[in-house]
Amino acid sequence: MTATLTGPAGRMQIARGLIALRERRGLTQAQVAERAGVSKATVSRYEMWQDRARIRWATVKALADACDASAEERDALVKVAKSQTDGWWVGNSAVPQWMDPLVSFEHEAAYEHVYANTVVPGLLQTRPYALAIHQARELRSSNGEIERMVDARIQRQEILRRDPTLHLWVVLDEAVLRRDVGGRAVMAEQMAHLHEMAQTPNVDIQVLPFTAGAHAAGTGHFVVLGRDDERNPLNSMAVVYIEMRRRGLYLDEAEDVRSYKLTFDYLRSQAADPSASLRLLARVRQELSP
Repeated sequence: MTATLTGPAGRMQIARGLIALRERRGLTQAQVAERAGVSKATVSRYEMWQDRARIRWATVKALADACDASAEERDALVKVAKSQTDGWWVGNSAVPQWMDPLVSFEHEAAYEHVYANTVVPGLLQTRPYALAIHQARELRSSNGEIERMVDARIQRQEILRRDPTLHLWVVLDEAVLRRDVGGRAVMAEQMAHLHEMAQTPNVDIQVLPFTAGAHAAGTGHFVVLGRDDERNPLNSMAVVYIEMRRRGLYLDEAEDVRSYKLTFDYLRSQAADPSASLRLLARVRQELSP
């Protein structure tokens, strides 16, 4: 898969690619700026994916050439810069600006690993469950605004039906299954949906039971998104998203990503295996059903 958005995912690919090229040549930002005929501030901005300014492909080309990139490396980055199309969520008032990077990364990722300790992750929520979550959280929003937020949540789930598929792997703390969101009928429907999704080819769900005791994650919902391309490392990406109240924290430093990947591996080893998790989901659903 090749990044096609100039949103955060595309900007990250360009930024990481330019940094890798510059560091490979042992150049400073000032030296690259002098070679490319741009300001040092421009080099710095293009190496920061969080910057929301538009990316100009001619500048990307000049910076890559200044780092002695191969034609293939340069053209790969220029292609991303030229593909200036926005996703459906850009400018959508129902999608908070702090979630823009998450949705962008989802569209460019090959895999998404999620640890959820309080509620079902958004990609797996039923509409009634999502409605109950938003009604509890958006205390100052009108019913119409909440409905639009839920519509956006459901539209976001289309990523699981795309081609090529996103591989979603979720570890659910058992507390997620036991927390009553929206009432027994809503929870029974949500458990049935999880049971069904866990049997699709691109979704894996494991439950971390209470009996597992202390675990690697400690506390806190987190998401690891990535795409690996061994033939063209500049086309690879990895980022960690940590959900907070009305904001999100994004970590893309290699050491941070490695740490959270390792944590997720430990969680998978501590959780019930997929077959046992399916049986647990079925049992909880049965307990909730009339």
